[in-house]
This record gives sequence, C-alpha cells and structure tokens, in this order.
Amino acid sequence: MLGSQDWAATGVSIDTRTLQPGDLFIAIKGDASDGHAYVKMALEKGAAAVMVARAVDGLPDHAPVLMVDDTFKGMQALGQGARNRTGAKIIGVTGSVGKTGTKEMMAVAFGALGQTHYSKASHNNHWGVPLSLSTMHAGCDYGIFEMGMNHAGEISNLTQQVRPDIAIITTIEPVHIEHFGSTEAIAAAKAEIFEGMDAHGVAILNADNPHFDQLAQAARKCGVGKILSFGGGEDVDGRLVECLLASNGSRVKAVICGEEVSFTLLIAGRHIAMNAIAVLLAVSAAGGNVRKAAKALEKVQPPVGRGRRERINIGDRRNPVTLIDESYNASPVAMQAAFKVLALIDPGRGGRRIAVLGDMLELGADGARLHADLALPLQAADVNLVYTCGALMKNLHDALPPEQRGAHRATSAELAEIVPEVLVPGDVVMVKGSHGSRMDVVVETLRHLPQTRKQKKNANTSRREVEDAL
Repeated sequence: MLGSQDWAATGVSIDTRTLQPGDLFIAIKGDASDGHAYVKMALEKGAAAVMVARAVDGLPDHAPVLMVDDTFKGMQALGQGARNRTGAKIIGVTGSVGKTGTKEMMAVAFGALGQTHYSKASHNNHWGVPLSLSTMHAGCDYGIFEMGMNHAGEISNLTQQVRPDIAIITTIEPVHIEHFGSTEAIAAAKAEIFEGMDAHGVAILNADNPHFDQLAQAARKCGVGKILSFGGGEDVDGRLVECLLASNGSRVKAVICGEEVSFTLLIAGRHIAMNAIAVLLAVSAAGGNVRKAAKALEKVQPPVGRGRRERINIGDRRNPVTLIDESYNASPVAMQAAFKVLALIDPGRGGRRIAVLGDMLELGADGARLHADLALPLQAADVNLVYTCGALMKNLHDALPPEQRGAHRATSAELAEIVPEVLVPGDVVMVKGSHGSRMDVVVETLRHLPQTRKQKKNANTSRREVEDAL
C-alpha cells in the first residue's frame, strides 16, 4: 500500500465514466485500453483509492494507491472475499436467451423480500462477474448473478467464483453455435453452472426444452441435491397454467410448488411469462414469499435494448410513432419471439408495422438459412415493411416478397439514414439485431427524430424568409 492516508471504499469501479465518489478504482488492462491511463482521472473524480499493477506518473504524493501484481486477479480476490463473508442466498442464472431479463425480474422479486444485490447491466463475463461479486454488501439477504459465455469452459470459471445455492438455466437454443457445432454442446457448456454447487443446491430447468434430461443429468453428476422443473405441462414444479397476451403485457396464472398465483406482467410474451415462473420457483426454493414476489413482478420494466418502448412525436402528438428497442442482441428464437410481440401492437391511424433488422451473429454454417427463414414469421406477424442491414440479413431481404421489402444496406449507419425518412405518424417500429450489428445506431437516430425534423423545418423556414427578402 502506497500513500499514508487512511481510506475506506464504498464501491468498486473499473470505468471512470461510471465511477462514483468513494469507489475503489481498479486499473484493468483490457484488449482495447489500459485502466492505468485513467488512474489520475479516477482520483480527480473522487475515487477513495486506486488499485494498480505498476507505478503511475503524475499522482499526488499521498494518493491512496494499492499496488498488486495483477489487477484482474486483485479484483477476483475482492470478489471471493465478498462471497466468503456473505450469508446471503446466492442465485445464478444462465441460458441461451432470456438470462438478463430473468436476472432483472429476480432483482425485483427478491428485492421485495429483503436486501438484494444483483449484476448490473450485462456484467456476466470474466470481468463482470468478479466486479459484481466485489460490490456485494456483507449484509445482503440475496445475491443474483448472471453468467454468460461464448465458449466452453467460461461458465465453469464463473460458477466457481459465484458458488450459487440456486441455479436457473432459462433455455437452450442455437446461440453462439458457430463455437460449438450443436445445441447439445451448448447445453453442456451451460450445465457448467452446476460445477460451483453442492448437495444443498437447487437446479431450476425448463421442462419444455428438449435438453432438459441432459441438463438434469449434468446437475446430478455435479452432486446438486434438488432439481425443479418449469414449463407448460402437468408434471412440473412450476406450471404456466394460463398466459393471456396483450399489446401492453401479459396476464399470468401459475402453480408454483402447489401454490396458485396470478399476476400481471408489463412485458408481453409467453417466453417472458415462462421466465417469470422460473423466478418464482427460485423464490420458493429460497424459502421466500411467492405471492409477494409475484406481486412485485408487476412493476418490472423491459431492460434497455430488450423490448423497451418509446413514443416519438414526428408531427402528430396524438398519433405518435411507437419505437420498440430490441437492439441489444438477437438470435433466431429471440427474433421470432419479438415478432410475436410486434404482432400484438396495433399501429396508429395510417401507421404500419415496420421491422428494422441487423445480422444475427455467431450462427455458423447455417447462418444464411436461419436469416432467410425469418421471412415466414415476419409475414405471420403482419409486418408491413422490413428494413435490413448486414451480409447475413441480405438473405432475408431476398426471401421476402417484394411488397414487404423496405431496403437493404451494408451497415446500420446507412440504414439509419433511410428509415427516418419513411416513417409516418402511427407507425410501430421494432429495431433488433446482434450487439455487433450496432442497431443502437438506428435507435438513437429515431430517438432524435423530433429534434432533427424541427431543425430541418426551421432551416427551411429561414431559407424561405431569405428568398422572400431577395
């Protein structure tokens, strides 16, 4: 430890853009940047101390500096310290799709029952998980951690750090399949979450997924003591009895370990309701009040980039454009689920349903076919126009009937120049694609559309005034 002054940190940060006064700033060296370049800035923004692996020039003489051999390992050690001291019930969640939304629902459900710590944003990888662990308060009642992966072996490392008491696998689908070759291999990689568990652990699995037996067998092999199932069938621990879908949400009836519950979700979709059942099973497994947790779920809003809706006034405030932001990620199963939700939303007066789609990545040799196969679900959802970008989405563009084709461009930036010009009041626009497709560029352009149109209108007015004066 360098620097003589005493200090105490109230949080942990690896990013000066989100650092809060009182945080311990850890200088992580990543692929694109080195946190040591931002140490001085961190202290200027109020960091309680900084963790570094080498000397940094230009720091105040008495700056609180914690010197370690490796800052990443130092952050992992902080995470393990937090895990070792806690008496909280720890819940881990993974799955091909739905894990972030399920984590967010658990944060609300368990938050109604006690002090709850959970992974922020999508902090589910090799640095996000130890960062989330290191910020967990010692007095928490529940800790919720999302674990993601692109390759085999990644969850194995994460679960050894989290050591969940309860683990949920939402579903297994062909996501990141180019790194695995089969959904069986994906299931095996997701099942690594059980390696951090013991005989007191509870595994919660989707009985409607064809890989249920494989996952259950993997859980037993790891010594997990109890397996709970959820789905739409009769012989499950958490059963979705009824799901009435509407444009503004879902009305759900369920039976959780013999207890009947009814609740409303603000997020539409049977897949969302199914993940809510998994959440309530976790509450039951943790000994919590299922009815109270179900009531809390009625407040859950869609995470950013995962179905959040906005109203955009482009000239008729009584008949706005509805923007559905699904820009964070995409897979074939997630695309089809999103189309079903889009079908539930009626356009306003004179409006249309419009899908703006970017490439679904990491699909391997079947990528072209899987994109083309989206044509039928889009027609079934009564989508009027489809705008696409990316080499893979060109296959969908070519598969669509001519009257449904909007336009195709190479990049989302090019698409962002086209879509705003074709919108009319009352349109419903859904934007979706894999994170690497950068569909957030289109979303941000549409968000600023009222301001952009106002500026153009003012510019045209000024030009006419000059012409009249001449």
